[in-house]
Amino acid sequence: MNTTLFRRSDINLANWRDRPYSTWAFCNMSELVPSAVIRSTRRAEQAPLDLGHFAELNIRNFDDRQLPLDRFLDENGTDAFVVMRKGEIVAEWYAKECGPSQPHLVFSISKSFTGLIAGILEAQGNLDFSALVGTYVPDAVGSAYGDVTVRDLFNMTVSVVFEESYLDETGDFDRYRRAVLWQPEHPEKPAPTLREFLVSLRKAAHPHGTQHAYRSPNSDMAGIVVEAAGGMRYADLLSMLIWQPMGAHTDGFITVDRAGSPRTSGGISVTARDLARFGDLVRKGGDGLVPDAFVARLWQGGDRALWAQGDQSYIYPGGSYRTYWYETGTGALVAMGIFGQWLWVDRASETVIVRLSAEQVPVNDAFDQCVIAMMKAVSAA
Repeated sequence: MNTTLFRRSDINLANWRDRPYSTWAFCNMSELVPSAVIRSTRRAEQAPLDLGHFAELNIRNFDDRQLPLDRFLDENGTDAFVVMRKGEIVAEWYAKECGPSQPHLVFSISKSFTGLIAGILEAQGNLDFSALVGTYVPDAVGSAYGDVTVRDLFNMTVSVVFEESYLDETGDFDRYRRAVLWQPEHPEKPAPTLREFLVSLRKAAHPHGTQHAYRSPNSDMAGIVVEAAGGMRYADLLSMLIWQPMGAHTDGFITVDRAGSPRTSGGISVTARDLARFGDLVRKGGDGLVPDAFVARLWQGGDRALWAQGDQSYIYPGGSYRTYWYETGTGALVAMGIFGQWLWVDRASETVIVRLSAEQVPVNDAFDQCVIAMMKAVSAA
């Protein structure tokens, strides 16, 4: 921690997402919120590399300046940057607070982990994407989730009354964050548990499956579904099915509420190197852990018409969304999260890129396009 900027005692649940505190908090989430351990193989990491020939790349910044890659990363709140090619880490860059063995909060990249777990459970015969969510979560019956299929749940085509407002301090998003212990308790409004919050959400007017609408609670319900289908807690499922078999070096963490329910929408912390290894599974078609037919469907993408009419189509025009993965329409698969978290998988160049960050604001649409262009340039270099 850079003690010239702040002390640990300055950081609390009200300010941990704000800079400069986020530069420490995103790398130490398990100290702020109760967390379950995603057990790894616990192998030592080698010393960090440098950017190598990628350092010669000039990247267009949001203010139209052309910056060397290292300055682009440094000026824009990057904490960790890893490039993997053909399964080998070939370049990386870290800010002072981070390093090869430092888990970092990945926010909504967490959703994409749940997608791969679901693919494995489906192949085992334990999860049916055509079944109703209420089959696995009986107390969801009567809520927005009771009569939606698991497939629509994972494709973000749920009809639910909820506004994805990251800066909300008084409405449902604030209540949602207090339910997962990411926000201070309100003395006059006791927070529900995550599960209680989810089953309180009502269905919107349109039918399920007719609109792509990105709503994080959908993927928290998906975490409860896979726990029911898999017969064990989420952190143990991820460890047993993916994290240890793929050879993750460092334990990960996932935040949990006071009842132990996991924040599968955004609560996972892992190292940049292990996240690259996770992305390489997708590049290699599942690598014997995730069914190749399931991963092939991710690469095919989802319903492009729904995507084009949905609330995220501006990110990847011509792309699609399927099982919590973005298909870009340009040959890459992506997992991404607020405050600048990226996992970029480019099959043509056999490249996986990870960027973990503590950007100033949760969402910056214009700068995201600069990051996308940077990922494409690195993949092609």
